[in-house]
Amino acid sequence: MAADDSSLKHYFIYYCIRDGVDVDDAHASVRNMQLALGKQTGVMGRLFVRNHEDTTWMEVYDGVADTGAFEQALREGVGQHGLESIIQPGSARHMECFVECV
Repeated sequence: MAADDSSLKHYFIYYCIRDGVDVDDAHASVRNMQLALGKQTGVMGRLFVRNHEDTTWMEVYDGVADTGAFEQALREGVGQHGLESIIQPGSARHMECFVECV
C-alpha cells in the first residue's frame, strides 16, 4: 500500500478540553470557527467527541487540496475564536494529516 502525495489531504485534530469549561460555549466556539474556516477555504469541518470520554474532542477536515493555505487559515481561526482557552492546561491541539492509500 502506498500513499499518493498528490491526493487530497484529511486532517484529524484532537485535544482534551479544560476542566470546568462550559461545554456548550466551547462547542459553539469550535463550530463557529469551523463555519468561518469553511467559508474561507471551502473545507467544512466536523466535530467529534470520544466515546465514553467526553473531554476528548476531535475535529476532522476532509478533502484539503491546498495544505499551506488551509493550515494558515486554521491557525488564524483558532486564534480568532479563542480555542486555545478551552484546551486542558499542559495539553495541546494535536494535528495529524493523512492521505488515502492507493
